[in-house]
Amino acid sequence: QVQLVESGGGLVQAGDSLRLSCAASGRTFSRYAMGWFRQAPGKERDFVAGVSGSGARKYYADSVKGRFTISRDNFKNTMYLQMSSLKPEDTAVYYCAASRTYNVDGTGPAYFGPWGQGTQVTVSS
Repeated sequence: QVQLVESGGGLVQAGDSLRLSCAASGRTFSRYAMGWFRQAPGKERDFVAGVSGSGARKYYADSVKGRFTISRDNFKNTMYLQMSSLKPEDTAVYYCAASRTYNVDGTGPAYFGPWGQGTQVTVSS
């Protein structure tokens, strides 16, 4: 079973940048797609970005395209989410998750698991 630990969240101002990290352990990291999700208070957990096992294929929610970049370092067993031009509506708890397949077969939460514990990102206006 893989264990995931997110880090890098914090309080920033609108327009700032932030980089989240997700460290994985427990299974061969490069064999599985990975994803970032976020959940704001009272809302569902939404897909933000996903990356295939090799890192070659990347997928983004429309709301973050052009502002967020997902990447992974399979030698370090770590995935990243570089967030730029942050907006107050980006405020949420951000979770990383491991897929059960090599490619990103879907963007719903049901396609992913296990999950990290989450890291809070707060963007002030």
